[in-house]
Amino acid sequence: MTKIMQKNYRKDKFYPKVSKAIHAILENENFVSPVEIFLKLEYLNKKDVENWRFGRIPYLEKVIKCNLSKANRILRILKFHAQDIDLKESHTVYKQWGKGKNRNILRFSKSHDKNVENAYSTHFVRKNLK
Repeated sequence: MTKIMQKNYRKDKFYPKVSKAIHAILENENFVSPVEIFLKLEYLNKKDVENWRFGRIPYLEKVIKCNLSKANRILRILKFHAQDIDLKESHTVYKQWGKGKNRNILRFSKSHDKNVENAYSTHFVRKNLK
C-alpha cells in the first residue's frame, strides 16, 4: 500500500469519502475534528463516543469500526485536505466528561503514541470566521 503524502493523497480510495465528510461538517460548523469524521463515515457511533467521553472505554481506537491502518490513512487524508482548503490546525485536549475536578485526559490509542494522540486530537478550524 502506498504511503499517504501531500502529493498523492487525492488518489487514495478513501479521499472522496473523507473530502465529502469534511465539507458536510463545514456546512454547519467552523471546524472539523477527527472524531466527527469517523462519526460521519460511520466508523464510530455516538453511543461509543459518549461512553469514551465518560471514561467507560479506555481508548477510542477500541471502538473504531475499521482497522488501524485504515484509521491512520483517514487521519492523514484529513490533515492534508484540511491544509489544502486552508484550515488552521488547533490542538484540543479531550477531558473525561463528568463532575468533579478529577477528570482524566482521554486517550485515543492503546499505544498512547504521541503522534497518534496528536493526530486524533487536532481540530482543523476555519481561519476567517464570519
